[in-house]
Amino acid sequence: MRSRFRSDRGLTVRMGITLFLLGLLYVGFVAALIALLKSWVLVVVIVALLFGAQYWFSDRIALFAMRGRIVERDDYPELHGVVDRLSALADMPKPVVAVSAMDMPNAFATGRNPDNAVICVTTGLLRRLEPAELEGVLAHELSHVAHKDVAVVTVASFLGVIAGLLVRFAFYSQIFGGRRDQNTLAVLTVVMAVSAAVYAISFLLIRALSRYRELAADRAAALLTGRPSALASALTKVTGDIARIPTKDLRTAQAFNAFYFTPAFGAEPGVGRFFATHPSLEQRLDQLGRISAELGEAALPGKS
Repeated sequence: MRSRFRSDRGLTVRMGITLFLLGLLYVGFVAALIALLKSWVLVVVIVALLFGAQYWFSDRIALFAMRGRIVERDDYPELHGVVDRLSALADMPKPVVAVSAMDMPNAFATGRNPDNAVICVTTGLLRRLEPAELEGVLAHELSHVAHKDVAVVTVASFLGVIAGLLVRFAFYSQIFGGRRDQNTLAVLTVVMAVSAAVYAISFLLIRALSRYRELAADRAAALLTGRPSALASALTKVTGDIARIPTKDLRTAQAFNAFYFTPAFGAEPGVGRFFATHPSLEQRLDQLGRISAELGEAALPGKS
């Protein structure tokens, strides 16, 4: 079923290209492992099991990691009311609603498709945002669900996860594996090198896609609600509040930055922005400012 979120050809093309390139990388990676480990059955079975677990249980894994719990309408009637309205406006199934008892103001969407989606907000976000701002954030997350980019990023990140695990396995095998012959050590070294290269390439591809998908979700949310200024206000408020939260309190959230409304570590300076999961606050506000002008809305916060 198609939602009323406008189709985004740029996002679709970028997701397709990223998945194609990652697919080529995936085939080469598996072929290299089979050649090195001499057991294609073992490699295929392990990879298939891990992929299936990540794809089918990504929503549960994310909720567990972020201490989120599914909430009913009686618990959070206002939150459910906003999700109800936006789902009806977008003509899409209402996702499961969850809340995480964290002071960090943020939100994320997860799930393999619109019929199996979860939108989770933190108590810190609910406490800080006005109703219109919260609506903008939830519309942003619904856009991720409607465009299926939650599933795409989950699938795309799988290869990097496997490569990262293999790097660790090979590293610790060399350190704690005891006495080994030269052939075994050579195989482990090559596995580590190949896995590290695959991880690095997939990391860069996913980061580039992630930055664009955030801009696409901002644009879709602004057009759906007709209030880009409310989304801009939420972005400004949340980004500023996150910058004041001690880094040590954000470390558990770092692994899920690609799924968040705004990254848990704020803006990346200098070269670091090329490795960021999100575009800069300035980029996002500039885009919302252009949309606001197109819609004839009042000036955005911080804009003249």
